[in-house]
This record gives sequence, C-alpha cells and structure tokens, in this order.
Amino acid sequence: MSQETYELKAEARERVGKGSARELRRNGLIPAVIYGDKQAPIAIALNTNEVTKRIHAGGFMTTVATIEVDGKKYKVLPKDYQLDPVRDFTMHVDFLRVSGNTQVTVAIPVHFINEDKSQGLKVGGVLNIVRHEVEVHCPADAIPEFFNVDLSGKKIGDSIHISEVTLPKGVTTVIDRDFTIATIIAPAAGIDESAAEGEAEA
Repeated sequence: MSQETYELKAEARERVGKGSARELRRNGLIPAVIYGDKQAPIAIALNTNEVTKRIHAGGFMTTVATIEVDGKKYKVLPKDYQLDPVRDFTMHVDFLRVSGNTQVTVAIPVHFINEDKSQGLKVGGVLNIVRHEVEVHCPADAIPEFFNVDLSGKKIGDSIHISEVTLPKGVTTVIDRDFTIATIIAPAAGIDESAAEGEAEA
C-alpha cells in the first residue's frame, strides 16, 4: 500500500447541483460522491483542509480510506478529483466503494535505483524516462506503493522494459505487451571519452 489507510468524517448532502456545491465550498467543505459496488451513489461533503492535506501528502489515488457518514463507515478508493484551474483548490472528489475482492485500476509511480551502478550514466549518458507511472489492475487491498527499476549495469543504448520489473502477486499491467519504461541515451554533447575508457578498464 502506498501509505497507511486513513479515515475521514463526512456529512450526507441533501441537495446537489452547482448552487449547493458553491455554498459548501464557501463553508470550507468539498462536495464528493461515493459510488460503485452495485449500490446507489451517496452525495457527501468533506472538510476541505483534511482532503487537501491528504492529496498533498502523496499516494492519494492509491490509498484505500474509510469515510464515516452519519455513523456508517465505507471503505473507498479515490478515483478522481477536480482542482480549480485558477486557484488550485479541490472542487470535487469521486470515491469508489471497495471490498477485499474489489479489483481496481491504478497508476503506480516508478522509482529508478542504482543510477551510480549504470555504466551508461557514469560516462555521461542520460536516463530518458518513457513512463513515470505504470497503470495496473490489482486488488484494492494490495495496491503497490511504487515499482523499483534497477539501473545496475545498464549501458548507453539499453532499454528497460516492464518484464524486468517484478510485479506483486495479483498485479497485472493494463497494457498487454512488454512496453518500455526508460532508455539510456547518449548525451547531446557526446560521450565523455576519458570516463568511458576508465569504465572499460574497470
């Protein structure tokens, strides 16, 4: 999981629509909806500061949360949120109801490790990242925090594919082919020949 689960308190919304949403925002609340799991959607209002804090903490879209509405608790996964394009505050959040057997589609960030052990990078090569995230299908209660991509031994001209990443049990990529995550390319100024020779001798 990307971070420990957390809990939010919400109140049910009787009224929906633009006028009601504007009134909520003026009062420090965000309109939101809980949907899915073959049940009727629930319109709710959440504390703006609490939600904004969770979004900025990272992992918001990949962390299952519990929302309490009028004493009843729902396990949910954020599926979408809208920001005001000018003032950058949260305007609306969609939550998907989840249970232990719910399969979800999420984008998992990619971390690159052992850059200092890549021959290509040592001689001045550039890591060209094709995908900063990988979209996967996985159980809602077993969402990976991130994927590590090992650059050890990678030379200029090498490509790193998804097949080189060990996926946890039950996790499959949305794209059904061995796609490229990153490549190591020669720098525009050319390779540092002395560094390259040193690497070759080593």
